Amino acid sequence: MSKEQTFIASIDQGTTSTRFFIYDKSARIIGSHHVEFTQFYPEAGWVEHDPMEILESVRSCMTKALDKATADGYNVDSGLKAIGLTNQRETVVVWSKSTGSPLYNAIVWMDVRTSSICRKLEKELPGGRTHFVESCGLPLSTYFSAVKLLWLMENKEEVRAAIKKGDALFGTIDTWLIWNLTGGVNGGIHVTDVSNASRTMLMNLQTLDWDKATLKTLGIPAEILPKIVSNAEVIGKIAKGWPLFGVPIAGCLGDQHAAMVGQACRRGEAKCTYGTGAFILLNTGTAPIKSTHGLLTTLAFKLGPKAQTNYALEGSIAIAGAAVQWLRDSLGIISSASEIESLASKVDCTGGVYFVPAFNGLFAPWWRDDARGICIGITRFTSKSHIARAVLESMCFQVKDVLDSMHKDAGEKGEVKNEKEEFLLRVDGGATVNNLLMQIQADLLGSSVVRPADIETTALGAAYAAGIAVGVWKEEELFSSGQIIKTASIFTPKSSVEWRKKKVDSWCKAVERTFGLADLEM
Repeated sequence: MSKEQTFIASIDQGTTSTRFFIYDKSARIIGSHHVEFTQFYPEAGWVEHDPMEILESVRSCMTKALDKATADGYNVDSGLKAIGLTNQRETVVVWSKSTGSPLYNAIVWMDVRTSSICRKLEKELPGGRTHFVESCGLPLSTYFSAVKLLWLMENKEEVRAAIKKGDALFGTIDTWLIWNLTGGVNGGIHVTDVSNASRTMLMNLQTLDWDKATLKTLGIPAEILPKIVSNAEVIGKIAKGWPLFGVPIAGCLGDQHAAMVGQACRRGEAKCTYGTGAFILLNTGTAPIKSTHGLLTTLAFKLGPKAQTNYALEGSIAIAGAAVQWLRDSLGIISSASEIESLASKVDCTGGVYFVPAFNGLFAPWWRDDARGICIGITRFTSKSHIARAVLESMCFQVKDVLDSMHKDAGEKGEVKNEKEEFLLRVDGGATVNNLLMQIQADLLGSSVVRPADIETTALGAAYAAGIAVGVWKEEELFSSGQIIKTASIFTPKSSVEWRKKKVDSWCKAVERTFGLADLEM
């Protein structure tokens, strides 16, 4: 006999994989599926995805997660109230409105082919690298969507022709998915949400609409851009030809913003998601804080058309878990990502080895696109265990760099501390299952790290947003329960202040060695 219940689902479309989760009203997962898709590297520094492959990965995940839940006796078809969507941010697609076909591969957020465009704009614009910071909170960088769109407009005749004919649609991955899920060429809805729009460099942080002056300066036509909506509202319904036909899509957030909701981060609280990269966001409440220490001013979330807008300071790290993948796929030092913990645990230090994963430059707080990766301090004593531990440390050092900047920008009044006067960092993402990584992080920070019982908070945040939109959950209940901290694992620092200072000084020396290496001869 099937179990009649209320369900919410979420699509979690990441940088390397797509996942689909089905939750019951207690936010317990009752069905899920995961599909990895292909990464393309056409040239050094270029990273692309096939938008059609991403689309099919979503279809596969929906079908198989539904099958699993049904096999376990859950009547998801009748009980599913809404679907939320979360996605890799900044990655862009331009496609034909009439055929639905992509006009080029998706250009991924970590792709650096636009460095020459950024340098040209820096020289031409009166405000240089910070010209658009006042309106969008973001510096000129290869990271953001606008410059990727400019590259497509300048280099792809198909894109230029489609724009001229009025046949081009632009979007980040959320926009591409929603347009297809709601009908595609047969009435698909062309939208994005405030969090994804805030990462394009084109949205005004105050008006939450496309900034006309920025569009004019960059020569981007407004008609190819999607409508901007809040993170929690009914956007449209799943079209025929897809699993779960007729179910409303009612939540949409960029992955890091979804994790903030999944972690229930209130004003003054921060989270770090360890995935391909690592992303630290501090909720600054209803007022944006301008960073003077290399961070981004961005939108946190807006959970309904009439809800208050929460803003955030963000530090983005390009390479975190991707460095572990590099050890596995390129060097063969490990055969699976999970092996790194046991390998690194064979030694109690790195033996003086420091690894800086500046594969495509460095993001916050350094912002150096001329940096390249290095591994220094190697001797005959160095083993693969030392290198593995140095890779884990590199992730934690980068997070510390960002948090140090965050503390300076937010100040004492901008952060919430516990009864021990500790600022707690909430963590999530696949890499946080690594206990050694979490302990190293606590040791380098000198403060506790809090890992929730459910580390898949990105998908959960998208589900929460959809559930809020259709009345399954209330925002105030989710953010006031304190349940996440109650059920969390807490890693406390075991290091001395002196050890920490010496390690950080050595790390900073290593980082400085990465600068200006982008033009080394192949």
